[in-house]
Amino acid sequence: MTDRPTACLALADGTVFYGRGFGATGQTTAELCFNTAMTGYQEIMTDPSYAGQVVTFTFPHIGNTGVNDEDDETTDPVASGMVVKWDPTEPSNWRTTDTLGAWLTKRGRIGMGGVDTRRLTRAIRQQGAPHVALAHDPDGNFDVAALVAAARNFAGLVGLDLAKDVTCAQSYTWDEMRWAWPDGYSRQTAARHKVVAVDYGAKRNILRCLASAGCDVTVLPATATAEDILALNPDGVFLSNGPGDPAATGAYAVPAIKGVLEHEDIPVFGICLGHQMLALALGAQTIKMNHGHHGANHPVKDTETGKVEITSMNHGFTVDSQTLPEGVHETHISLFDGSNCGIRLADRPVFSVQYHPEASPGPMDSYYLFERFAAAMDDRKAAS
Repeated sequence: MTDRPTACLALADGTVFYGRGFGATGQTTAELCFNTAMTGYQEIMTDPSYAGQVVTFTFPHIGNTGVNDEDDETTDPVASGMVVKWDPTEPSNWRTTDTLGAWLTKRGRIGMGGVDTRRLTRAIRQQGAPHVALAHDPDGNFDVAALVAAARNFAGLVGLDLAKDVTCAQSYTWDEMRWAWPDGYSRQTAARHKVVAVDYGAKRNILRCLASAGCDVTVLPATATAEDILALNPDGVFLSNGPGDPAATGAYAVPAIKGVLEHEDIPVFGICLGHQMLALALGAQTIKMNHGHHGANHPVKDTETGKVEITSMNHGFTVDSQTLPEGVHETHISLFDGSNCGIRLADRPVFSVQYHPEASPGPMDSYYLFERFAAAMDDRKAAS
């Protein structure tokens, strides 16, 4: 054993943090963000929206409930790595099937413990999300100058289309519903609506919520055209979450969404990147945020009802509410900074939110959005 640090985090400005490595060995470069959630680290690491990012967890006790076979949001971790205050301890939870460290090792993701995450988070808030290089070497040998150079050479997320990297390779159907005690996951056997979900990096629990709301879901790749979507004769179209710069993904997603919107009676619902894609298709613009919103305790106000929802968020770009065209209403705003968190068309069942209603910090504050989507499809059928 060596007493030397076995992990190193180098920021592009030359700041260096040392700590103890766990999980996979090696080196990765990414954008660094922080997440304030106290639970859900497995879901966070497997959320496709974190592609190209290393996640700093502000809550110190990460890994203490281990990992299991049911909570992954996609097949493998997508986040490039994780940085935590305390080294993960032996897990204690009745659902645990493995330790966090072993799980990361098997999936090729680097973890780093023993870091002053408050200092690191403060740096992110003050300077914006930095580019970093994260390295884990059990022998503690680090070329710091090379790591800083690697961080400086990271291209960043602006202008980067990552949806094409995390989307499905081919279409598939989904019928698994939300987890419920004591049976766990069950199947939707009496679906009322046929929904096409465009996968920009979809989380499994979003698809489960659609199934639980009575939807028979067909998932299409991010590059699906309007013709591909409409050929399935859907009752509604869902636009999923995902990573990267929405303007870059919009190069092919916006024309597809515009094609769908030409059919005025089809309900459309978007979440996260899907929200941003819809806004771009309607004529608004998106901008990069200083450090983004990442956490499970974000208050969002419904501007139309006054209701406040406690939400889960994960985004580094936002819709610029000043660019929303006439006929597009802002429905939700962040109570942290007033940024846009939801829109809807004035006269059609087309709406989206920036936050994640499939997550449960509220715990059920936002599930009504899936029910609203289903109700819009009910209304469409009743009118036909």
